[in-house]
Amino acid sequence: MFLRKYFFILPLSSAVLLWLSFPGGGELWPLLFVALVPLLVQISKSSVKTAGLCSLFFGLVHFLFLLYWIVIVLGRYGGLHWFVAVLALLLLALYLGSYYFIFGVLAGYVLSFFPGAVAVWLLPTLWVGLDWVRGILFTGMPWMDLGYGIWEKTDFIQVADLLGHHGVTWAIVFTNCLLAILLTKKQTVAVSIFFLSSFLFIFGSGAIYSSWRTERLSHVFSEKQIKSVVVGIVQGNIDQSIKWSASQQKNTIDGYLALSHQLLADERELDLLVWPETALPFYPPKNKFILPLQALTTQFDIALLTGAPWYEVIDRKARKVEFFNSALLLDSTGQFSGKYYKTHLVPFGEYVPLKKFLPFLAPVVEAVGDFTPGMIEQPLVIKDGHAGVLICFESVFPELSRKWVLAGANMLVNLTNDAWYGKSSAPHHSLAMSVFRAVETRRSLVRSANTGISAFINPLGRVEFRSELFKPYGFAADVVLYEEETFWVRYGYLFGPLCLFIGVSAALVAVIRGRSRRTALLRHRKN
Repeated sequence: MFLRKYFFILPLSSAVLLWLSFPGGGELWPLLFVALVPLLVQISKSSVKTAGLCSLFFGLVHFLFLLYWIVIVLGRYGGLHWFVAVLALLLLALYLGSYYFIFGVLAGYVLSFFPGAVAVWLLPTLWVGLDWVRGILFTGMPWMDLGYGIWEKTDFIQVADLLGHHGVTWAIVFTNCLLAILLTKKQTVAVSIFFLSSFLFIFGSGAIYSSWRTERLSHVFSEKQIKSVVVGIVQGNIDQSIKWSASQQKNTIDGYLALSHQLLADERELDLLVWPETALPFYPPKNKFILPLQALTTQFDIALLTGAPWYEVIDRKARKVEFFNSALLLDSTGQFSGKYYKTHLVPFGEYVPLKKFLPFLAPVVEAVGDFTPGMIEQPLVIKDGHAGVLICFESVFPELSRKWVLAGANMLVNLTNDAWYGKSSAPHHSLAMSVFRAVETRRSLVRSANTGISAFINPLGRVEFRSELFKPYGFAADVVLYEEETFWVRYGYLFGPLCLFIGVSAALVAVIRGRSRRTALLRHRKN
């Protein structure tokens, strides 16, 4: 009776527990393995309709907690009225929560049709399949899937080079489902032993594989034969409110140059210096502030990889120009030897979808321009390093890092400007997701952020050095160049769509058979 009258209590509890478990929240990561139990208990005790509504409510609250920083982005820096910014957050959270509505409805059918020993495998499969869809549909929003919550537990997440972060999410949801089924359904001794054996097998094999992989790769990285480059990162800590002011351009460049010279004053020779996304707050072609950058690279015989806006004249007569959020490589001769144009642009941040029909959202992109997407082609070459570049939001999408590896990248570089997020949980989330890009691909990941968090992440996902938020920072480290393609890069990336196929297929069988049973029962009663 209590669950029916206060149906929102358990879903709300799950949302709160998830927030307490995530980085930037409570950071109590063990809670991940029990956080979904209240929601799953409610689903198992409810009608299909109520299960869907409970799950939608859970999703709404979960994403409001997770994405509250969007109000900061749209309101403080995007120029929107706070009411519009809050409304945008609510609509986004409602949309993302709709995936959990689908999960709740289908999970209700699965739990009512399949025995617990089968449902415990199908529910996490369905969850991960819907996560995968959320990550690609309408440009995708795979922000902080559950697996990312244990980003610091590198002794376990090595399995991500097999099945990606979705594989880690699957294991977490499996544990929650197992506990929920044990709490809500009486099990025979045989089934209980099966549950225990399944749990031990999944986590035991995961721990053994992670331990073996860690030991093997640690040995490989310690060998002198493996190549590396010495990279320095600079965190300028430029206030977003003055970043694009023409009067501040000189101060910005002087700040980056000063931090860079401090790094280069060390006896250690650098191969590459990395500045953040849009560290150059101007269009570089023919700009006078490029001269001191060229002097820097030629004087110290290094390459500089920096973010900057860029433009290409497509048709001079028609005055058609395309603008890009780019990463520029300035080599040791002071020439631009490579460029990458950001591929996955942020909707309503770097371009406005259906802009003609939504003119009131145009102020959101006025500060950075309306950009054109680029393409992933060849990595940027710095001596033995072949760098695949991920600009800001691109580190959230595993498929982009996979494409870079297939294109020949032996390291990843993430240029970002997280000043938009303010002092929120978002920079911590960005770092957590970047760790999985390193493990999935077995590539070192160098992260240079305007206001933090900048970091060096090795191919095992260990954060070797990291900056504090909103402080100038400069540091240098050896970056291992690993060449092997992981199972995930070749085949494991298909785990998400495979889960979708299996999970939805099983759920549809439960829906069809369940309705057939009800129809047959009604006919029997009439007769």
